[in-house]
Amino acid sequence: MIQARFDGGDAPTLVLSGTGPRPRAVELAGSRARTSARLTGRGKTWRAVLPLTASRWGGPVLPIPSGEYRVEITPAADAQDAQEAAPIEDLPLTQLGGLRAHLTGGLMTAGPPIDPAYDSGEGQDALERRYATRPGGLENAVFFESFYGRNVSCNPLAIDRELARRAPRVTRYWSVVDLSVPVPDGAVPVVEGSPEWWRARGHSRLLVINDWLRRRFVRERGQIVLQTWHGTPLKRLALHRPGFDPRRMAAVLKESRRWNVLLAQNPYAAKVLGKAYAFLTRPMWVEGYPRNDVLVHGDDGGTREALGIGAGERVLLYAPTWRDDRREIVDFVDPAALAATTGAVVLVRGHSRTLQPGRDAEGPRVVDVTGFPDTSRLLLAADALITDYSSVMFDFSVTGKPMYFLVPDLERYRGELRGFYFDLAGRAPGPLVRSQEELVAALSRDDAHVYADRYAVWRQTFNARDDGHAAERVVDRILDQGFVDAG
Repeated sequence: MIQARFDGGDAPTLVLSGTGPRPRAVELAGSRARTSARLTGRGKTWRAVLPLTASRWGGPVLPIPSGEYRVEITPAADAQDAQEAAPIEDLPLTQLGGLRAHLTGGLMTAGPPIDPAYDSGEGQDALERRYATRPGGLENAVFFESFYGRNVSCNPLAIDRELARRAPRVTRYWSVVDLSVPVPDGAVPVVEGSPEWWRARGHSRLLVINDWLRRRFVRERGQIVLQTWHGTPLKRLALHRPGFDPRRMAAVLKESRRWNVLLAQNPYAAKVLGKAYAFLTRPMWVEGYPRNDVLVHGDDGGTREALGIGAGERVLLYAPTWRDDRREIVDFVDPAALAATTGAVVLVRGHSRTLQPGRDAEGPRVVDVTGFPDTSRLLLAADALITDYSSVMFDFSVTGKPMYFLVPDLERYRGELRGFYFDLAGRAPGPLVRSQEELVAALSRDDAHVYADRYAVWRQTFNARDDGHAAERVVDRILDQGFVDAG
């Protein structure tokens, strides 16, 4: 039996102790993170200390993401059979400061550090009732949430950075699924479902979000919700999705009534979003996207360095959207084969909805960046974008760099899954291809001139306000209208 224990503190660990020769390696292997043990022992016994923290891409050392982790032991060469057969002691659910974990059958499950008393329907109901009355009134604070707390990115992040610069005395809370999600300097992370999260969401004067509010949010008098959304839409959404579903329609209307202001990247998006969410009589700010400011002013060198990519290497970013009929990223690209064929570094960026259920793509010259904090920095670092129906197409065009549309399921997606607001084939500023072979052929051609006119019209239509100053204009409005007090 391999003995096990959790060790808490600022740097929590899982400690394993066994008999016999020291293993060559001991690792915790998860779908989006992996840690390696520090091993000691000289032959009769051994000890492995596995950190339950990690740093990715040069970021801070934080608790590992929530999920399942297999304990993988690589035995010493002369003790393989004995070590493979040794079971690992089970450990009960344990609070370890920045996370909680339990170990069963060699599988460790990590989760957010929420008190078990609140980790139930009844516990969440109690917290909702506690903060429903807003004891103490509203706080001069902003509650930020991006993609349901799965990361800190997009328009809320760009607004946070500008607001922190101009109104540093305003408290900034960030909703996160767990403490593996890094938040900006000076911000306060609040884990979804915790008492701190309920209080911050209920008491902040301003909420800046890019997707739906959940958990029966009710806006308090004087509280403002700025919905930035997360992309100019090609695919139909909300009230425009295929099929009549009265429950979905009721949910859409209930959600949009929680918003005070809706941000749009361009006039086209304002028109579509206003109708799709029945948001036709309330303020719509058409200011460009704050998240795209970096595409005008930024430097891709830091991102490439963090990803381990040389300055002169060609970088292809594959960033497809999610599918309503599957949980993980589509498998239309073999990234390792694409890298080998083109000689490029291939970055694989799954949608935020595929972050938790998916697993990192692997291979030579392949970097899975689904968990990378900010998509905008990846767009800046890439030499070309490969996408399908994702709204990332409307952001990447700010750079003027080439785009390729890999759409083997075009007819099904357009006719059955979602539908489009316009004909992508007739307006796309780059080639539509149906297979990886066609993609490779398109990547080898220099036909930018073929799409130059389309690209120019596209940018005029969708990027006219993406001039690098969108965050400034949005924060101007926030401060001028008194949504928070700059102090």
